Amino acid sequence: MAMFFKKIPLFMLLLVMFSSCQSIDKAKKQQDGRPNFLFVMVDDQPYDALGIYERYPFLETPNMDRLAKEGANFTNFFVTQSICSPSRASFLTGTYPHIHGVNQNNPHVDPNWEAYPPYTSILQEQGYETAMVGKIHMAHYRGEKHVRPGFDYWFSFIGQGEYFNPEVNENGKEYQEEGYMTDILTDKAIDWLTEKRSENKPFNLCLWHKAVHEPHAPAPRHSDLYENTELPEPPFDMHKENFAGKPEWQRVKAYDSKWKDYQPVDSLPMKSWPIKEQKFKNLLKTLISVDESLGKVLDTLEEMGELDNTVVIFTSDNGYFMGEHTYWDKRIAYESSMRIPMLIRYPELIKPESEVTELCLNIDMAPTLLDLSNNTIPGYMQGESMVPLLDEEKDVDWRDAVMFEYYVDDAYPYAGPDMLAVRTDTLKLVDNFLEDDIDELYDLKNDPGEMNNLIYESKYEDVEKRLRSELEILKEKYKYNPDRDWWLRQVINEK
Repeated sequence: MAMFFKKIPLFMLLLVMFSSCQSIDKAKKQQDGRPNFLFVMVDDQPYDALGIYERYPFLETPNMDRLAKEGANFTNFFVTQSICSPSRASFLTGTYPHIHGVNQNNPHVDPNWEAYPPYTSILQEQGYETAMVGKIHMAHYRGEKHVRPGFDYWFSFIGQGEYFNPEVNENGKEYQEEGYMTDILTDKAIDWLTEKRSENKPFNLCLWHKAVHEPHAPAPRHSDLYENTELPEPPFDMHKENFAGKPEWQRVKAYDSKWKDYQPVDSLPMKSWPIKEQKFKNLLKTLISVDESLGKVLDTLEEMGELDNTVVIFTSDNGYFMGEHTYWDKRIAYESSMRIPMLIRYPELIKPESEVTELCLNIDMAPTLLDLSNNTIPGYMQGESMVPLLDEEKDVDWRDAVMFEYYVDDAYPYAGPDMLAVRTDTLKLVDNFLEDDIDELYDLKNDPGEMNNLIYESKYEDVEKRLRSELEILKEKYKYNPDRDWWLRQVINEK
């Protein structure tokens, strides 16, 4: 043995000793029992825009698919409100928009961080190092206070940001970054993981992309993808709408989004409404750079020896219409809008190719991450820890209905009225709060496309009553407050 060491150069010996110390440190970190968290969020990704769903036969998302194959796919995951700022605040605080106070993409208005701290602030108190890299959509003007609570490292941008050569904010410093946004965020995330963070602490990295929000702008390397392919029509013939039996406001919206020259009718002409083919292709092209990003970050974690000790979450802030019911965008209570992809990989707890079918919400994420990090879930959080659902052999007493809310968006008033919806495994009731219009009731088992409104069907009267009763229970449980001007008074008070 002595002869062996004599033949090794000193620098090589030091390198071996240093590597051994790193391995020991990682082993100690893993013995701590607390995992790291990588929380990847896309903006406006349709829940079925994944390779595993095969809705788009040409779409290849190998890294997203990997998470489903090596972890859990949540097939009934919903947002509490389908719009950027409210959803992101709900993910962070574990509370509904009517509680945390952000119900639109409002300038100057944050959630009430003091009353409802983000889960990242709690992780910080317990020794985690945290980073926000990407879109949070809670700053709208240059020079305004940008860095939000709960993060040791901050790299974000104003509002929606820009795809190319964006203005950014790094730990309070504003400057212009060169390049394509998805690639920039990926590089910043990897740089933080490998260079900037403390190696002796567990970490939480939020990598929240601008992509694929419109204007859907793919990376130049992907601009020619899918040009010779045909975009499939929406499933269940959802683009063949005449809106018969639907609320009047939907016929108005389909007829003319500016609400002009419309004369009330019981239905519109039945036809296959044109699909915005190039627009939706560009969205899918833009998604490919996000999949590449995910692969690079997973590879980095693997090289660090931290992949299997990291809970990897992949999701979207809301769904997105891809021509269903003639629509694009999101906001309202159809499945395409309120349902989102959710994939979680953590081999310590989750078996490969697991499927979670229970009704889950974005307010469940914060309690889940706190549960996994051995933290007490604070009483203000309205979501539930999803950890019990990850054990396939455990019989879990879980919710049998979820509540969705929407407030008229001042920027897009034609998108839809204020509404509340209650959704069970097989049914959905939408209360549109309109005295001169009708509500909606759908049998999702027999009508997954939500084409046939059953609100006036006599054989569904008892179902409607039961769902309205369930909605009242959920309103009380979640302390529903329809005061949509709460945020406006906050701005006035601040001034």
